[in-house]
Amino acid sequence: MAIFQKTNKGVHYSRAGKAGQAVVFIHGFLEDIRMWEGFIHRVPDYSVIKVDLPGFGQSSVQTPISIAGYAQSVKEVLDIEGIKKAILIGHSMGGYTAMAFAKKYPVMLKGISLFHSQPYPDTPENKVKRKKSALFIEKHGGSAYVKATIPNLFAPAFAKKNPKIIKKVIQYGIKTSPEAIIAAIYAMQNRIDTSDILAQLDIPVQFIIGTEDIAIPEANSLRQTTLPNVADVHILKNIGHMGHLEATAKTKRIIRDFIRFV
Repeated sequence: MAIFQKTNKGVHYSRAGKAGQAVVFIHGFLEDIRMWEGFIHRVPDYSVIKVDLPGFGQSSVQTPISIAGYAQSVKEVLDIEGIKKAILIGHSMGGYTAMAFAKKYPVMLKGISLFHSQPYPDTPENKVKRKKSALFIEKHGGSAYVKATIPNLFAPAFAKKNPKIIKKVIQYGIKTSPEAIIAAIYAMQNRIDTSDILAQLDIPVQFIIGTEDIAIPEANSLRQTTLPNVADVHILKNIGHMGHLEATAKTKRIIRDFIRFV
């Protein structure tokens, strides 16, 4: 059974299991720890931790905040739990957070899974899009933005066949405050290039790539796979940006195998 608690700074997290290697799941943009429901509850012989990044789920809003600030929140959780080394599983923005953590605390890592994520910064074009998104939210509200954004994160065929899942994710997202969403948008817009860190890591790095992922271009996803010394690469055909929901059984198996390998 998972135990839920908060840090002194209001970061909400859960922990299942006290023994064995720690595995930390970090959700993506417009998500929270509920995104991992049905994906993984616990891994035998491991301690599973799921973190709500600041402003998401039940964590308090922190503004302004950076990707490095999100990583510091993860570090705070590990310190409270007395964890010296961990495997980080980061989906999308959670992967950016994992790489920021790797930059500052490399000795605390046993492995990283970049789950539909990348180490590269925003392109100039994406920075402009982020700004437009923030302005849209200021004018129309967070709910309108979430409703317009979430469906595009899934492969079109999946979204068409699974409207209930899309609706569920939207319902989670619209509970996030506009302030937190805008803070996250600017955090992603201003994130630094961590590809050099990825190349220096002396730990296994996993890449889960969706061929229909419009959030993380496939070209970027493939380019990064040559950087680490040990790479575990998985390409999911006909899958978008939400492999943990679009291909739950397959990605669950991929993650479990990686954890056991590490």
